[in-house]
Amino acid sequence: MAVNLQKGQKISLEKEAGTSLSAIVMGLGWDAVEKKKGLFGFGGGSVEIDLDASCLMFDENKNLLDVVWFRQLASRDGSIHHSGDNRTGEGDGDDEQISVALNRVPANVKSLIFTVNSFTGQDFSQVKNAFCRLFDQTTNKEIARYELSIQGNHSAQIMAKVYRHNDEWKMHAIGENGVGRTFNDLMPQIVPHV
Repeated sequence: MAVNLQKGQKISLEKEAGTSLSAIVMGLGWDAVEKKKGLFGFGGGSVEIDLDASCLMFDENKNLLDVVWFRQLASRDGSIHHSGDNRTGEGDGDDEQISVALNRVPANVKSLIFTVNSFTGQDFSQVKNAFCRLFDQTTNKEIARYELSIQGNHSAQIMAKVYRHNDEWKMHAIGENGVGRTFNDLMPQIVPHV
């Protein structure tokens, strides 16, 4: 059973998965919000909402080594891949995914920070059914989930850190809210968590 993460919670990914992990996926999902019809029944439809998932790679000195996001769909070393930009949230399940081959992440990478930003500027209280989840790519078993829609009136979040500790991958649910259209806007908030 997946852990419903709380802000500040830390877990061992392998213990939660119940097996040795070689690859994980961070899935981001949300639904378009329906517009209200006008006075004479016109209008309606759905509001375009573009949430973006990003993964930032840091070394032990808190130096940013690489970023995987909608403008760079793979890390230079090839260990991390982004599924591509979904600009509407339409459809079921994950709308964007970032897959991480843990066994291929270079040894100098000590932590991965996952962020979510509302590129179109809506705050999360205006987004329906927004969530992030982490799952074992081999078994599709969900390891952890973080609900975003219930979070409030901010447009970005530093979701989690996946990091190496004693030759094991662990996860820290950061859950820190912010404002900004891309991960760059969150950098002053991200660095203390690295």
